[in-house]
Amino acid sequence: MSEISAGDAMATAASTVGWRRAGVAGAAIGVIAAGAAAGVAVERLTVGRGMRKRARLALDATGPYGSLRGMPGRATADDGTELYYEIDEVEPGTGTDGTPPGNGAGPRRRRLFGRKAPAPVTVVFSHGYCLSQDSWHFQRAALRGIVRTVHWDQRSHGRSERGRAQAQGVHVGIDQLGRDLKAVIDAAAPEGPLVLVGHSMGGMTMMALADQYPALMRDRVVAVAFVGTSSGKLGEVSFGLPVAGVNAVRRVLPGVLRALGSQAELVERGRRATADLFAGLIKRYSFGSRDVDPAVERFAERLIESTPIDVVAEFYPAFTEHDKSAALPLFLDVPVLILAGDKDLVTPSSHSEAIADRLPDAELVIVPDAGHLVMLEHPETVTDRLADLLVRAGAVPESSNVGGHGSTAQQPGGR
Repeated sequence: MSEISAGDAMATAASTVGWRRAGVAGAAIGVIAAGAAAGVAVERLTVGRGMRKRARLALDATGPYGSLRGMPGRATADDGTELYYEIDEVEPGTGTDGTPPGNGAGPRRRRLFGRKAPAPVTVVFSHGYCLSQDSWHFQRAALRGIVRTVHWDQRSHGRSERGRAQAQGVHVGIDQLGRDLKAVIDAAAPEGPLVLVGHSMGGMTMMALADQYPALMRDRVVAVAFVGTSSGKLGEVSFGLPVAGVNAVRRVLPGVLRALGSQAELVERGRRATADLFAGLIKRYSFGSRDVDPAVERFAERLIESTPIDVVAEFYPAFTEHDKSAALPLFLDVPVLILAGDKDLVTPSSHSEAIADRLPDAELVIVPDAGHLVMLEHPETVTDRLADLLVRAGAVPESSNVGGHGSTAQQPGGR
């Protein structure tokens, strides 16, 4: 390690002092970060800190990911929290067979005998923990103009308001997120068939929606996609750590997160000072392959970095308490896609297999060489299976041209 610069050493020392002020937090972060730290140390032998910082800034300036925007709107949750969403409508003039304007096709929606045509299918995307609606960038790009979509930010994430109940000290739970999703549906898609798509926490949100609003499931939901999610037993996940390490983390992590959340300003300074270490952590727990586009990696970093530490802390207990396995039969009567990465350390593929055991008619796809952010790492696979689900549900015609947006491989030609 002799080639690490003096500047790096000073920064590390300063960061260490900061973490010591956070008490036991330093020890816990050290346990979780051990694997990532080794990779960062090797990288530092060959790449200077200044160069790494310039590379991050360049990727931030040129990366197109997360740039798609739709018609904005706001829904109000039952505790008054303002939830931000965006709608991408079907392109005007798109034919009923999916052909674009100018090909002789009629409008997608027409008046019949003076009556308004039935409401179109709406695909509602729910994102995961510490992410935002922009995490669906590739799928959004591929489906744009073909089917009506709603993308929303979970409370305290993205452009949504900080949860008002949480700001007053009320514990957030997955049931609350299910009610939030209902509020978004009521505001952005009050009528017509629904396809629900959720990643990680977003999939749990969908389970909570079904559990609390079974009539909505029966009357309006025509298809469902669970991506890298779980119906329960997340307290048993090892995160790729040895048994002794994961047991230690389980004992201290809730208290550590509470301590960090109470010292948010200090922790945010520490995150900035140790950007390389956190980049290594994010890469380890987001992706399973080695050939992901650096701009995609940096995009994932930006999404996760934008979640304040106190929000991270207040959401974490909800996952250990989450158990919606009893709600899964509510999805038996619709086409279901269950998809996960085989190297997911956050919601292991075994959790998707457990969901599939309860939904035997579902399509189960385990994506090789993929981690937790499979929709960013292998967007072609996710988009392809999602497009097939939409066709099976009658949400889009089979002839629709859903583009294969977004190979993230560095080598020419992709995978």
